[in-house]
Amino acid sequence: MVPTAAAETKRINGNDVYYEYYLNTQSCETIVLLHGFLSSSFSFRRLVPLLKNDYSVISIDFPPFGKSGKSRNFHYSYQNIARTIIGLLESLNINNFNIIGHSMGGQITLNMLHYRPDLADKAVLLCSSGYLSPSKIPLVFSSYLPFFHVFVKRRLEKSGLRTNLENVVHNRSLIDEEMENGYLQPFLDENIFKALTRMIRDREGDLPSNVLREIETPCLLIWGEHDKVVPLRVGRKLHKDLQHSKLVVLKDTGHLVPEERPAEVYHYIKKFLTG
Repeated sequence: MVPTAAAETKRINGNDVYYEYYLNTQSCETIVLLHGFLSSSFSFRRLVPLLKNDYSVISIDFPPFGKSGKSRNFHYSYQNIARTIIGLLESLNINNFNIIGHSMGGQITLNMLHYRPDLADKAVLLCSSGYLSPSKIPLVFSSYLPFFHVFVKRRLEKSGLRTNLENVVHNRSLIDEEMENGYLQPFLDENIFKALTRMIRDREGDLPSNVLREIETPCLLIWGEHDKVVPLRVGRKLHKDLQHSKLVVLKDTGHLVPEERPAEVYHYIKKFLTG
């Protein structure tokens, strides 16, 4: 049976949260997907078709990314984003699940495991961010300037979409027009830059080692050998701090592992969840 797909938006914690829900009535397990910084559910486009045959899948655009709300009144801290995602799942009556977080989505996943260790059965961290400090004070102060969001927009435009994509994949031949359009789409909404300005001041530091060591949820870490965004050394340190974790390193792979190695990622996820 083909899983039923639904794309909806719910108002949670004062912001609109967009999600895509693939309900598999033949499975009793649910997987929640969280994308990375400056990304969206689009980054899981090659992994979802594999997962939804075995599990119910919920892919979430967490604010302010993708098709979710970009309110300037929302508090864009990891902790608040994590609580917002939990609120969405509770509104859908999903109380037990496995969670997969890529990059920044991995750090939000770790926050969820820390604040609500009862919810997720297992977690998969794909090139998860880790050990980052909060924004520096001068940058935080600058974010209050009336037109700082214009600076944020210009900074992203200067780096360029093509350059950014080349930085996150090892095999550059994967970059095509569909990929470029998919990652560009969320930034056609001007409000994203104002929300990113708010995120600069709201984002707290990543969870420290002493907190990570308290997490008891089994975790699978999957890393690209040539990750330039979150280097493999971060994965090795997370593996050391997370007491119940396993690390898998994919050769000839960069940061965007769901795009570059969907079949291998799916294989390791399924093995981990059924083991």
